[in-house]
This record gives sequence, C-alpha cells and structure tokens, in this order.
Amino acid sequence: MNIGTILVHLDHTERCAARVELAARLARAHGSHLVGLVPTGLRDGTAPMDADLMRGTEFIAAVADGLRLRAEATAHVFRDLVRGPGSLPYDVRLVDGEPVDATVRHGHASDLLIVGQVDHAKVDHNKTADMVARDLPEQVVLHSGRPVLIVPCAGHFQEVGKNVLVAWDGTREAAMALRDALPLFAESAQVTLVSLRKEGDAEVAAKRCIPETIAWLRRHGVEAKAEQYMTTIGFADTLLSCASSMNIDLMVMGAYGHTRLRELVLGGVTREILARMNVPVLMAH
Repeated sequence: MNIGTILVHLDHTERCAARVELAARLARAHGSHLVGLVPTGLRDGTAPMDADLMRGTEFIAAVADGLRLRAEATAHVFRDLVRGPGSLPYDVRLVDGEPVDATVRHGHASDLLIVGQVDHAKVDHNKTADMVARDLPEQVVLHSGRPVLIVPCAGHFQEVGKNVLVAWDGTREAAMALRDALPLFAESAQVTLVSLRKEGDAEVAAKRCIPETIAWLRRHGVEAKAEQYMTTIGFADTLLSCASSMNIDLMVMGAYGHTRLRELVLGGVTREILARMNVPVLMAH
C-alpha cells in the first residue's frame, strides 16, 4: 500500500506555502511523485462571463490575462518550494476550470489529495470565486474517490502520522478512511481508535468490532489502542477535545454525506470538523 502520486491543490493564498511544504515532506518520505495543480479559474480558456458583463469584452480579456498570470506566479512559487534537499519528482499542471472540478478530475489519477482548510474569516461573500473555493475541501472529499488530507488554515505541521486519532464507529466510511491512512502511519506510530456514544447506546460498542480492528492493524505492523467515551456534548466537540488533550498530529475519519435537494452534502459532524480543525485531517468517502 504505497502512495505513488500525491496531488496538492495550489492557490494564491498565504497558506499555500505551508500546504506545499507538507506535501513535499510526505512525497519525499514515501518516494511519491508530487503534482502541483493550479486551476486558473478560466472556463474554456476565457474569464467567466459573469465576471463583469457590463464592462465589455476587453475587460473580460484583461481578467483572463490576470488569472493566467496569477496561476503562473503560483506555479513558480511551487517550483521554488519543492527544490529542497534530496530528489523529488514533480510536475506542475496549470489547468483551466473551477478549482473544485479541476481538483476532482485530476485527483482521480492520484493516490492522495492535499487541500487546505477554508479560512472563513477571509472569504469574500461578494466574490463568486471565493464562494466556490469555500466548498472545495468538502466537494473534493465527496467526489474525488480518493483519500483527502486537509491542512488547517493556521499552524505548521512538521510531523504527520506519529500520533494518530482515528474516529472509529465501525462504518464503511470509517473503515475506508483507516485503510487509506495506513501508508501515512510512521514507524512506531501511536494510533488511538476513539469511539463515541450517547447515553443509552450501550449496544453500539459491540457492533464496532474494535478488538478485530486492532488485530487487523497489528497484522499491518501498527500497534493501536482503543478509547470509548459516552458524551453529552456534540461528537465534533468531543473529537476536537480528544485531539487537543492527546496532542495528535493527524486525525483520521470517514466523511459522511447525505442528499439534500438532489445535491450530495456532508453531514453535520464532518462539516464541523472541517470548520474547526486545528490538526491535519485525513477524510475518505
């Protein structure tokens, strides 16, 4: 179970550098090929027609040129960041299209996707591009069919996979996320399966196959332990509290989705973790 290709989503935000540096460290550690993906935001090579219809084609052409130049500058920064010690095979892809669609399409040819948590304090609700990017992490998780590592919008993360919290409830999504996370676990990683239940859910624990899951991990060379909590607060609050008290460097969890008005969206706990996470989170759906 190796990570042959890592794809990292690139943008012009100040957090892009931290995301690239983490992606490069992981690629070097796992002997992976690193792909830096720069969606230009252009549609069919031109600026979106809703950019400013009232100001004419010259303005739209100028917007398109600006988006291309910004994408090229982002690609240049990526190249500078990955030219570190040790060889690292990589390529940069400047692709037209919205960030979500481009990342999902190119993610299909990757083993691991790395995207950034959205900093909602900096989202401009008057800009169409910002509103689209706001949903990028959750849409990539839901539609890429690949494990997605989301990097928080604050902090620096030198180590990932040494002290791991797995949100374990025995579901298909949790099992997929744990399987996909295995290559990220460092040697002698400390892995803790955290299972939560509400009062009155006594029978739930027996259905989660916790001893069997720990034995399965051991056969993969991973020593793990399990902790079970009955909580009276929200599951997201409890998981985030556990992550803080355990000083973890990676959270692993399944992403739960449901349909709403013909659109697949994430469940409440998953959305809360994405909004409030302060350590890298690997999600699979």
